[in-house]
Amino acid sequence: MLGNDKHGQSTLLVEDEVLSSFCMRYSTFIYVSASCNWDLSRELCHHGLACHILNIRCTHIQKLNMAGTFMQLHTLNLDFCTSIGSLEKDCFSCMPSLMRLSMCETRVANLWTTTAALSKLPSLLELRFQNCLCCKDTGPCPASCGNKARIASEKLGSAPLNKCLSSETSSISIRDATFQGFLAEENCGDLLSLTGSALIKEGSGKFDNLSHISEVEMSSCLQRVGSIEISSDVPPSLNGLSKLEKKITDKEEILARTHMWDLKNGRLTSLKNYISHYPSPICFEKHYREYMVASLPRLEVLDNLAITKMDREMGRTIFSKYYEYLPYKRQNKQSVVTVLQKREMGTTGSSCPNFSKFKQSCHYGKSQYHFSRSLAAAKLGSAAWPLLHPLHTISHVYKEGSKKLRARQFEYHPSDSCLMVFGTLDGEVVVINHESGKLVGYVPSANNMNSVLGLCWLKKYPSKLLAGSDNGCLKLFDINHIPPIVGGVNRSACVATFDDFDQLTSVHVNSEDDLFLASGYSKDVALYDISSGKRLQLFTNMHREPINVVKFAHHSPFLFATSSFDHDVKLWDLRQKPQWPCYTASSSSGNVMVCFSPDDRYLLVSAVDNEVMQLLAVDGRLHMDFKIASTGSAHNYTRSYYVNGSDYIISGSCDENVVRICCTQTGRRLRDVYLEDVESGSSLYVQSLRGDPFRLFHMSVLTASKRPCSKWEIIKVNLLASSHGTEEHSHGQNIRSTFLGG
Repeated sequence: MLGNDKHGQSTLLVEDEVLSSFCMRYSTFIYVSASCNWDLSRELCHHGLACHILNIRCTHIQKLNMAGTFMQLHTLNLDFCTSIGSLEKDCFSCMPSLMRLSMCETRVANLWTTTAALSKLPSLLELRFQNCLCCKDTGPCPASCGNKARIASEKLGSAPLNKCLSSETSSISIRDATFQGFLAEENCGDLLSLTGSALIKEGSGKFDNLSHISEVEMSSCLQRVGSIEISSDVPPSLNGLSKLEKKITDKEEILARTHMWDLKNGRLTSLKNYISHYPSPICFEKHYREYMVASLPRLEVLDNLAITKMDREMGRTIFSKYYEYLPYKRQNKQSVVTVLQKREMGTTGSSCPNFSKFKQSCHYGKSQYHFSRSLAAAKLGSAAWPLLHPLHTISHVYKEGSKKLRARQFEYHPSDSCLMVFGTLDGEVVVINHESGKLVGYVPSANNMNSVLGLCWLKKYPSKLLAGSDNGCLKLFDINHIPPIVGGVNRSACVATFDDFDQLTSVHVNSEDDLFLASGYSKDVALYDISSGKRLQLFTNMHREPINVVKFAHHSPFLFATSSFDHDVKLWDLRQKPQWPCYTASSSSGNVMVCFSPDDRYLLVSAVDNEVMQLLAVDGRLHMDFKIASTGSAHNYTRSYYVNGSDYIISGSCDENVVRICCTQTGRRLRDVYLEDVESGSSLYVQSLRGDPFRLFHMSVLTASKRPCSKWEIIKVNLLASSHGTEEHSHGQNIRSTFLGG
């Protein structure tokens, strides 16, 4: 169908059916008009192309899955694709020749999954997530090393990625309101552009009557195309402002965040005059460059900086100091079958530390304790993308008025591996089987119950649990008398009601199940007797500011710890009638959490904005500072708990969508888990989290969305199973995959 554009040039409208047929037949890029529902970028990635250079810039691709055939592709540019937040397992499949990859100003942030995906590119030599201001390609910056960099760049044959193709360079252009594409090869004689759904002739005057162009002639033209670019006119910004308009006002800060500036000594540590341009979030991760260099040994250029022998040595040193390759000091990946074979043969797989005194008497390498952890280490090494399984019981149970349950706090059962209880923002208490997803018991909100912030199971009486709401209401329930349906209330479910504790944020029962403590937005702590239901004592002015959390020790019924926004953590003994603490330890900011390790050897302290420390419980001395990077937010409330006994900690903050896993003995980071809503792709923020007491490297995370219609859900995380299929399952386990309080 013929037409004219605004310049009076002849056009040929191409119908969707023709485009689809053409794409399938010639496996090349085809433009689809804005009125079509076909996602052009997805189709391109699905079918593949026989080009050498592919530029997909400024598009709205959310899940990068280059599943098509790209056997000849050696250069890929994904700059400014700000919807790409992570790399999937096979996102670069069928790219054996890819040598250069650029992903500046994407939202990629996870070091672990990113390097796992990139390690599957056998020919990758040049990579960048940020670029030098003067560099237009992925090669080493010529200004950094003079002739050596230029020679290296020529040797690698770096192709220009950001070259403006609106000049005389031959190209085929594809553009609409969202995409602007260029298909180019240096020696192509004609300039052919597709604008909207119209085919427009420009350049040499060939094909003056476009209605007579045949598929054979168009195919001949496209076969000469060596590069393809899909982009929009204006690069988007992760910060909401155009990077082209943003002025760098603090060079020292920029250099520090890109690991070029030593703030302590006030000098450049790597490349003089290097300025980061369009960095992705991954660039702000601590030791980012060293981690990438150590994880990708074939890489020669990173962020326009050539990787030297000294860089590789530094990378290995930094990696071994701050990161764990595999848990429990294992140096090499092993299959579960190999671990089991060594067990049957009576040999050990690899070194495993003694984790507690009573385990030291076990014959080394023969205990079930050792082998269960050895199996977990083998499985963790095979699952870079952990299985995240939302607990649908919460989001699929509706109350009156079609309202969903909104969880605010939760706790695993201490002796029944299937049970979990959670309290809601509306004052309900819900008991579920988190393995099957079935509702076990439901207590609706009473008139005097608000948001449930405190929950604690009794250990000697496993059917009973204590619940406290933020308005001070305290009740003891027996789950054997709670109806497993939504609606109605069984009065016999409430065993006891205690005196109110105003502005409550935390409750905890001691090891003998005879006493419990309550704290809140005050400087006081109340002690209650469970059997009589009476408040025994109110300890006043224990801190200078409100007490966020109070926790009893696991084995002593008298020792307990308090954490306060006055920056102090204190240990108390009921036998001394808490007039003064056993000791006081301080953080640099307000404390959000404190808890004992399962063996009571340590106190884990979490302060505002990722300040996480482990103290010796006996005297409060610092045992481990986990050195998690801060965000600068005074409202980034951080919570941390133990997993796998006392072996590891998990830490998350309410302004971030990541859970960090660190070794308690070395402080090394084992893994980061990023959370996002599967349906919308938006980030989910950590409100609370707990390690599964019965399964190695399993945890649950209470998340919330910052969208206007906030979504609250509990996500189960299984680090031993892969989110990409059922071929990787943990051994012998059933796999499913201002905020105060714990």
